[in-house]
Amino acid sequence: MALSYGYVYVAQVAMGASQTQFFNALKEAEAYDGPSLIIAYSPCINHGLKEGMGFTQKEEKLAVECGYWHNYRYNPLLEQEGKNPFILDSKEPDWSKFQEFLMNEVRFSSLMLTFPKEAKELFVLTEENAKWRYNTYKRMAATL
Repeated sequence: MALSYGYVYVAQVAMGASQTQFFNALKEAEAYDGPSLIIAYSPCINHGLKEGMGFTQKEEKLAVECGYWHNYRYNPLLEQEGKNPFILDSKEPDWSKFQEFLMNEVRFSSLMLTFPKEAKELFVLTEENAKWRYNTYKRMAATL
């Protein structure tokens, strides 16, 4: 929503996926003379990471690799330079890892145990939505 205003610096980050992208977003947001919003993927204890909370950086990396989360930056200053203000920092995800990623978190795997039929349907829809978002971001990054 903040992207649609056109004058807000917006970044979506996952430090475990790319520290470079994370620090670039922080520097750009700080340098921007206007409102800035940084949305960070931050696993918490309620996610129920099966490997434990000591592996949050790894979980962030996996979230981006499989397409669950996408890193990008929107810098309104770039438009003034004749450049596209939207930069998609995430590479093409490996969608074959998406469902496995979901099952590595108790918040999703417990749903599969309790309501397997509904969970399968919801997980397919979740992946379809993630693909739709990624394709939208690709289009935004390709146009000016």
